[in-house]
Amino acid sequence: MDIVSLLLATGLSLVFLVVVFRPLELAFPAKKGQRFFRPDWFTDLLFLLGQYLLWNGLVFWCLTQTRGTLTEIVPHEFRSAVAAQPLWLQILEVVFLSDFCVYWGHRLQHRVSFLWRFHSVHHSAEHLDWLAAHREHPLDTVYTLTLINLPAFVLGFPLEALAGFIAFRGVWAIYIHSNVRLPLGPFRPLLGAPELHHWHHARDRDAGNYGNVCPLMDLIFGTYRCPDHEPESFGINTPTPSTWLGYMVQPLLPKIRETSVTEEVSEPEPMSQTRIARVAAKQEMYSDNFQPSPPSS
Repeated sequence: MDIVSLLLATGLSLVFLVVVFRPLELAFPAKKGQRFFRPDWFTDLLFLLGQYLLWNGLVFWCLTQTRGTLTEIVPHEFRSAVAAQPLWLQILEVVFLSDFCVYWGHRLQHRVSFLWRFHSVHHSAEHLDWLAAHREHPLDTVYTLTLINLPAFVLGFPLEALAGFIAFRGVWAIYIHSNVRLPLGPFRPLLGAPELHHWHHARDRDAGNYGNVCPLMDLIFGTYRCPDHEPESFGINTPTPSTWLGYMVQPLLPKIRETSVTEEVSEPEPMSQTRIARVAAKQEMYSDNFQPSPPSS
């Protein structure tokens, strides 16, 4: 694909996302009154362009270049058996396999400090909508896309199944970040909807909800969390840059201390024995000076 075709595809994708998701956000807003051009809108647009024009293509180019080596990891007979399955079954298996990998890889992003340095860029968004879904550091994007696609690629799932899932997951990831809250009823425990993923973006770094398409893994491993209301705020508890370039550079800088959402007031340091003796002496002196005089006879 040449640069003109790539730019055209990116422009059409942007128009498609606005046409589909903006009416949903107006009709079913999770946070009412959020403006289209909210703070950091232009910054998130740069993240979107970076993903569509650079990082996504880089990952798939690397997978293509290493295809011969990767296909030798799994026996040919197993790969042939996988490819011989009905397409609908392959897609279901790819969804389950990818969601399993995403769940554990996502938990690592929140638990391992080095991974969190890059993943925190995504969580720095203080306003969630369809555009905020693209706020990712490129190294975080490479990590996530590799985690999602590499296992299925190695096991022999054909490109038709992978391409369909990649397209679906891309739209789904945008949907669960959108400023939308739909009444799901009995389907609520089955779908990783915006109301579930919004709680993942609450300021608590360990807020749970690490699954993507389905919260099954969260339900099994005890990380499911979905109250009936929206979080009070989104974001992280460390200072964030004000520019796209700043977000690219900050994860490479020395670590900044993270504070708690409800940071407790620190206990006063215990006084030394010398200080205690001085305070006691002063109290005794004041007591002697202000002794009441005996009544006159």
